[in-house]
Amino acid sequence: MSDEPKVRVEEKLQYNRYLVDPGKPHIAVAPHETPSRNLQAMTTICPAGCYANNATGQVEVVADGCMECGTCRILLEPTGEITWTYPRGGFGVLFKFG
Repeated sequence: MSDEPKVRVEEKLQYNRYLVDPGKPHIAVAPHETPSRNLQAMTTICPAGCYANNATGQVEVVADGCMECGTCRILLEPTGEITWTYPRGGFGVLFKFG
């Protein structure tokens, strides 16, 4: 067992900056009546917490704060449930380690 102190992911995320590109999100969820199992899973497995259910039970994404880790891209892009592009130059996550 290690003597190193345990650090929560949330504590490290506070060092990152995210520059929002107003009106141009880099992730969009395809219209759906009922979310698939994988789309619903994103509400709990997205490390940045960008996915959530709305009042009607559909899954929405707010890409502000996205770490661009690729979890949703791997899980959902091949199925067509999301459209994912890189943020325009100068926008998106800026990782800071400190």
